[in-house]
Amino acid sequence: MVEIRPKEYWPIVYRKEYNVTFFGLENLHPFDSKKWAHIYKILKNTLGLNESNIYVPDEITDDELLTIHDEKYLKSLKWSYVAARISEIPVVALFPNFLVQRQYLRPIRFQVGGTRLAGKIARKEGVAVNLGGGFHHCSKNRGGGFCPYADISLIVNDALQENDCKLVMIIDLDAHQGNGYERDFIGNSKVFIIDVFNKNIYPKDTYAETAISKAVKLDYFIQDYEYLTTVESALIESLLKVKPDFIIYNAGTDILKGDKLGLLSITPEASFNLILL
Repeated sequence: MVEIRPKEYWPIVYRKEYNVTFFGLENLHPFDSKKWAHIYKILKNTLGLNESNIYVPDEITDDELLTIHDEKYLKSLKWSYVAARISEIPVVALFPNFLVQRQYLRPIRFQVGGTRLAGKIARKEGVAVNLGGGFHHCSKNRGGGFCPYADISLIVNDALQENDCKLVMIIDLDAHQGNGYERDFIGNSKVFIIDVFNKNIYPKDTYAETAISKAVKLDYFIQDYEYLTTVESALIESLLKVKPDFIIYNAGTDILKGDKLGLLSITPEASFNLILL
């Protein structure tokens, strides 16, 4: 792990192994499986980031994954058809599992390691950013929506194990409902969830919705002003109600205009303003 970085930057976690390549098959899914490299390139060009001034995570281990996942579920990932269902690329089922592990699951495990490292840094320094992770469709016993590991649930549990952490808030602004971690924390009063999502798209998980403390259900193609004022109102209302000790913000580029999965109409300028709210 490299810990040298310019003090004026937020701590940023990334490594090149985040990016998923599968002999071109990754292009069969509208999800950009190399978007983390694109983000890093932009930050490199604008902020001067490089491998000497970011935090570089290790791959999450099986023992660490077992702190959040059922052993049965982790063993199921050794079947390529299970990974194919989760990745939403059916042809992946035809490949030997060692290739599926190497080309798809191992990059995701590096990202999960990044999420855990970012959580650790944030608890020490107050803030940290992982350029990957945020696999909010995965619960302890089921993956989906390109999300094979439950990294959000993992760092929620990490935070709650700290003696002075009594309440964790999750702010999920991905265009899709974060049904994975929601299922993990149904009935848990120590987790306050704000989820802002397009109600008309995947996953439409009404059972998981019961875990949401503040749900904001959007219609198709909502635009900047309505979106920003709605999000701001939800944040103000929630922060007047509770005082979290630790906040997890799950950002999603799929809110942007033209995204074929999110089906919202937010401009890049408005998405940047989310950081300022």
